[in-house]
Amino acid sequence: MADKQTKNGDSGAAVAVADPRKVRNVVLVGPSGSGKTTLTEALLAVSGTVSRAGSVVEGTTVCDHDPAAVRQQRSVGLSVAPVMHGDIKINLIDTPGYADFVGELRAGLRAADAALFVVCAAEGVDAATSALWSECAAVGMPRAVVIARTDHHRADVMGEIDACREAFGAGVLPLYLPAGGDRAGLVGLITQRLYDYSEGYPPKQADPDPGDLERMTEARNELIEGIIAESEDETLMDRYLGGEEIAEATLIADLETAVARGSFHPVIPVCATSGVGLAEVLDGIARAFPSPVEHTLPEVSTLDGGASESISADPDGPLAAEVVRTAVDSYVGRVSLVRVFSGTLRPERPVHVSGHGLAERGHEDHDADERVAHVYSPLGANLREVPYCVAGDLCALTKVGSAETGDTVSSPDHPLLMEPWSMPEPLLPVAIVAHNRSDEDTLARNLSRLVAGDPTLRLERNAETAQLVLWCMGEAHADVVLSRLRAGGAEVDTEPVKVPLRETFAGAAKGHGRHVKQSGGHGQYAVCDIEVRPLERGAGFVFVDRIVGGAIPNQFIPSVEKGVRAQLERGLVSGYPMIDVQVTLVDGKAHSVDSSDAAFQTAGALALKDAAANGRVLLLEPLDAVSVLLPDEHLGNVLGDLSSRRGRVLGTESAAGGRTMVRAEVPATELLRYANELRALTSGTATFTRHHARFDPLPEGVKTAS
Repeated sequence: MADKQTKNGDSGAAVAVADPRKVRNVVLVGPSGSGKTTLTEALLAVSGTVSRAGSVVEGTTVCDHDPAAVRQQRSVGLSVAPVMHGDIKINLIDTPGYADFVGELRAGLRAADAALFVVCAAEGVDAATSALWSECAAVGMPRAVVIARTDHHRADVMGEIDACREAFGAGVLPLYLPAGGDRAGLVGLITQRLYDYSEGYPPKQADPDPGDLERMTEARNELIEGIIAESEDETLMDRYLGGEEIAEATLIADLETAVARGSFHPVIPVCATSGVGLAEVLDGIARAFPSPVEHTLPEVSTLDGGASESISADPDGPLAAEVVRTAVDSYVGRVSLVRVFSGTLRPERPVHVSGHGLAERGHEDHDADERVAHVYSPLGANLREVPYCVAGDLCALTKVGSAETGDTVSSPDHPLLMEPWSMPEPLLPVAIVAHNRSDEDTLARNLSRLVAGDPTLRLERNAETAQLVLWCMGEAHADVVLSRLRAGGAEVDTEPVKVPLRETFAGAAKGHGRHVKQSGGHGQYAVCDIEVRPLERGAGFVFVDRIVGGAIPNQFIPSVEKGVRAQLERGLVSGYPMIDVQVTLVDGKAHSVDSSDAAFQTAGALALKDAAANGRVLLLEPLDAVSVLLPDEHLGNVLGDLSSRRGRVLGTESAAGGRTMVRAEVPATELLRYANELRALTSGTATFTRHHARFDPLPEGVKTAS
């Protein structure tokens, strides 16, 4: 996230705001290619933060500074770019639109108080875009809609607005309409003024053309009715319907209320290249978007989970901040992007860092006191030092070694823990191996850093297959992870993921184990006879002692069991552990001098091997319970695909929003690439979960990657 530190120059001077009411945290959300990063660049340029806008194609944008983003020409991580609009500091939070990076989107939603939902004027609204809208709705994020790329040769602004209303609801209403004729500009529906960009930015105001006035009448009436419907003044609607002209200041105040409630979504057309709409976007954010003071803050608790007083966006309150993103820079080390929810974060002060212990992702509980040396205002990859960061603002900290994404930063005198936000489960396994032995240490260091910073990345060290497996969100996510590992100096190769199988007996069998060695001195003598039979799935291992008459002394019967258990772990035919069997010890012989614990362990193992030679051993494959949530129109394709994977559909049930939940059992060997293939099959609109159900016999002729 950071590759250099600057204070001035092209990065602009950093500003520390003292009043949370003067801060707006705005996350840009939208599908990949909709123009979010280009819009951010344009806003940075017109605000004077940078001297000129960068280009995604040329790899010169402020936000897409990651080498993987430059190579793929799309955002792969969250990035912050603050701009000043008057006395309002606007933290623009650019997020990826591709489904693999939904974790970055959710981190952006956590850091923000409102969202600019960016759609392309020529693309319509597909299911993937609707899924992003649902991500915002799930956390109650206030949203405005930006119709971007209005200079596209297929652009249809009014058609795109209609598509958004159909997909997102009647609360989507335009604040501005494109000016008629050949004029480059917008007509404001509240102000009834023309904002003319014919001579560039900033726009010149004028009276709209008569044709524009006639065209905007119906849209203006609908907008005003939508705004005052959210007003706290219950008489306002009656007065408006009675013919009273509502003051512009009243409409703007009620517009902010409507947006903050999350039920009203104003629309602004924008062209980043010509500048049309940029002033209106900045003005809309500053005047109509909620400040941190108006935003509902996360719940906090004490470190032991006890109740704590709720926090507010008060600079003088107890310190409560959260690490929303972690990156590792080759120059300055670990960089933590922090949202301060309460209190003020200052340099040269001690802080307490507490984590949630996400053990399933390779994290562990940790609590540590750290010292914050410097506080920075991030601008993409640049860090600009500031004297403080107040409640509601965003900042970056360096060299806070124990901090990971999702951790809480608070006062050592009053340590707190914030409730975590929901993160998706990675479902695409990628097995990696160091290219050379000399790369192993570097790989281990880089892996620990990446896992600490990316909650959507899970590291698994599989003892059975001896593989190092990275669980990623998809192919694009895996590509970024591998490129970051290699950029850290470790040559990494990938290999096919192995699925650990199991063995069991197909039927009953008998085994004889004889371990007799007489070579002078203390010998070894142990003989045992066993009967083996399979058990139902999930029953595990059962050992039964049926020795009578003291054929094997009591002290050696546990030795036989120990030897059998050890052989079960090693496997009998293919080297996989054996499960779900009952072994009954029925007879044996011992020697008063030469019998020992070790001898009967060996005899028990030999007896089990003999039983396998006399009987038939089955290979078992893991079966996963899979739940797929998908739009109804893709149901037939998904069911057919599951069948082709040897899956057994257990049932389907209707879900909200015209979707269906499919529940099935599918062999784990058929799910190695399912995260990618399901996305391709459903245009990225389906999601799935999986967990181990049981082991089932592997059909003859089926090959596995193991």
